[in-house]
Amino acid sequence: MTELADYSGPLDAGLKYDDFSKELLLKALKAYGDYIRVLDGTWYLAVKRKLSDDLAFDCDRLVWDRMEVHDVDITRKLFNIKGDDVAAHLKCLQMSPWTWNLEHRVHLKEPNRGIWTVSRCPTLLALEKEGEGREKRICGLIETELLQIRAHAINPKMKATPLKLPPRTSKDDVHCQWEFRIED
Repeated sequence: MTELADYSGPLDAGLKYDDFSKELLLKALKAYGDYIRVLDGTWYLAVKRKLSDDLAFDCDRLVWDRMEVHDVDITRKLFNIKGDDVAAHLKCLQMSPWTWNLEHRVHLKEPNRGIWTVSRCPTLLALEKEGEGREKRICGLIETELLQIRAHAINPKMKATPLKLPPRTSKDDVHCQWEFRIED
């Protein structure tokens, strides 16, 4: 059967995802990754408007504390990522749906040390556009905690350290940069 480039034809009651082209499925993955990000931001802003930013922040931490471990587990299983080293952690970051709409790169500097650099983050861009300074709290507090949770899901001895966090001094700066290290 020919792979479909879209679903513009008649309804097909037996249609499955594997009937579509790889190109369309990759576009769908990016769209679904963006859906996750927009959903996260939408519920956060709804709680913030109805109640308070502090409550939204606390709820965000509760939700993502649990989701980070789930994301790592699912990603490891789906992509058969083995091991408890920094390379395994960087692989999980590369493949996580959470990162599909980021522009980012990983660099394994040595077996127990790696760098993750995000050069474009839609969430940071939205926070900067909002202009309330929430990027300090979201990126500096929540992301620091969540990336540590992700690292511990791979190896309890792994440490996540922010090397560069918002606010940015220039629009050309990287959005954030992290070091992951295992030390005995």
